[in-house]
Amino acid sequence: MRYKIEYTNEAADDMRSLNKSQQIPIRAAIAKVAENPLPRSDGGYGEPLGNKRGKNLTGLCKIKLLKLGIRVVYRVIRESAIMKIIVIAARADYEVYDMAYERTK
Repeated sequence: MRYKIEYTNEAADDMRSLNKSQQIPIRAAIAKVAENPLPRSDGGYGEPLGNKRGKNLTGLCKIKLLKLGIRVVYRVIRESAIMKIIVIAARADYEVYDMAYERTK
């Protein structure tokens, strides 16, 4: 079952800040994962986050785009079949996780 993709306002700004050559593979990766965004433990493509440096990110998953050095953090809303994009940012240290934590408070 394909999940509907929604972006938070901040994540939409994140996407707009990237150039087109970065946006294309990111959108493709998000679309692929939207086919089954559930965590891997539930048979999906999502990589659960859990606890990162003392920040509880349980319920969030990530997509890693290694060649671009970008991570996409999202939340699955099962009852509405929505994949909500929270952050699209560089993989620099734990910055993307700090951003995800702040945006989900």
